[in-house]
Amino acid sequence: MTAGSAAGPDRERGLPDRARGPAPAELAAAELVAAELVAAAVGGDRRALARLLSAVENTPRRWREIGAALAGHAGGAQTVGLTGAPGVGKSTTVTALVRAYRRAGHRVGVLAVDPSSPYTGGALLGDRVRMSEHAGDPGVFIRSLASRGRLGGLAAATAQALRVLDAAGFDVVIVETVGVGQAEIDIAALADTTCVLLAPGAGDDVQAVKAGLLEVADVLVVNKGDRPGAARTVADLTAMTGMRAGGRRPAVVRVAATLGEGIDELVERIAAHRRELAATGELDRRRLARAADEIRGLALTALRDRLAAPPHDARLAELARLVVAGAADPWSAAERLLGDVMTAQPVPSA
Repeated sequence: MTAGSAAGPDRERGLPDRARGPAPAELAAAELVAAELVAAAVGGDRRALARLLSAVENTPRRWREIGAALAGHAGGAQTVGLTGAPGVGKSTTVTALVRAYRRAGHRVGVLAVDPSSPYTGGALLGDRVRMSEHAGDPGVFIRSLASRGRLGGLAAATAQALRVLDAAGFDVVIVETVGVGQAEIDIAALADTTCVLLAPGAGDDVQAVKAGLLEVADVLVVNKGDRPGAARTVADLTAMTGMRAGGRRPAVVRVAATLGEGIDELVERIAAHRRELAATGELDRRRLARAADEIRGLALTALRDRLAAPPHDARLAELARLVVAGAADPWSAAERLLGDVMTAQPVPSA
């Protein structure tokens, strides 16, 4: 049977058919394996941790059993997001932050998201190379993730990978995004504290007045602070944040990550923001919103999978023909299709 046949490549490899979902026996076996991996990772087994992260990145159909095994373990890590345009020094700043957190005795996990090629689908995953000084530290675990075409600066599996590192007992998990533009702000929905990095001489006085990325910052970080123009950039950002309505005023920190300057102040600003979130109840609100976003995303993914599977794919084609012929409008057709999906009985496993 070829990969283009009706059964598809999953069945050819002995995997469950996506259209009907895993059989109960398959699901029970998968949950057992996931529980064993999670138990090993929680116990400090780095190989099990690496296997779990590979599973959540490469096989989304395993998220269910892995998520079930992780329940009850996650929830203790402080999540710090770092984002900014390419070239501002995100990886260098992450390296300096890891160094500072390790000096304080914290275990640190890092998720570094790298862009995937739109032509080959491959990714260089070079951010991890820049953090090589921490490679032999048992208190640090660094994992690269490919964006795989996902917009917003993160990979589809970032939330699941974050849950894995959290369950494995890391005190701080740092998420470094792809170099992003002004509207790619997914990290703000994932991190407890979002740090937006900028560099002097890159038009930051103009960027400061623009909506988008800077508005989601909890901490604005001017990296390469030893270069000319850094003081002006800090002054511009400080002035602009002071003019914002609603009383939300992110801290502005000047650092030179390659020299280690300003990193201790940045760590303290992140800690102060965390304390403020906890004191005001905002931390719980953000985590509830994060869980709601995750549930919504998984539900929409499941719905898309059902729409693409028989018999709903045939029903969709039928409704499309009615719309093209003028016998139905797209809105009523969508309602009819959704009604069919919601009322359909699950197809029994073979």
